[in-house]
Amino acid sequence: MSKLLVAALAGGLIWAAAQENQAATHITAEDILATIANAPEGRVSDQQIRHIDAGGHNVGVGLVHRPPTTSLGAIQHHNQTEVYYVVSGRGTLVTGGELTDPRPLDPEGNTVRTLTGPSALGGIAGGQSRDIGPGDMVIIPTNSPHGFSEITEAITYIVVRVDPDQLVALK
Repeated sequence: MSKLLVAALAGGLIWAAAQENQAATHITAEDILATIANAPEGRVSDQQIRHIDAGGHNVGVGLVHRPPTTSLGAIQHHNQTEVYYVVSGRGTLVTGGELTDPRPLDPEGNTVRTLTGPSALGGIAGGQSRDIGPGDMVIIPTNSPHGFSEITEAITYIVVRVDPDQLVALK
């Protein structure tokens, strides 16, 4: 797990830092493990660990924990690409298709300002389902609806968020 995790995080941060020869941002294993330990049980938790100016765009690294569920809810980020690295757990992730009954998130709300940038919630019509588990990575392009149709075992994943318009607050 640690080699893949380091490679995923390093790749995103190296690409970002290379834009202007900036110093690297180091997120330690202890930072990640502490964030995992602080994730509340029994509910969705999305915690941003760092969100940096990477020279013309921002890059964030966070941790998401989701309890078991069998209901599909989706989100679509209008300005961000996300990369997931599954640390533990299993689920069926649906991506693509069309966001149905979209409900924009409050542009002044905490989620938009500190995590996702402009986004909408809804359902998914169509899309591709895939089972994901420990060690898997998924790249979710901007404007691709995505959500879990089933989480069979509480899932925890690291998310790298590429914020080209620098809309999310730095951390």
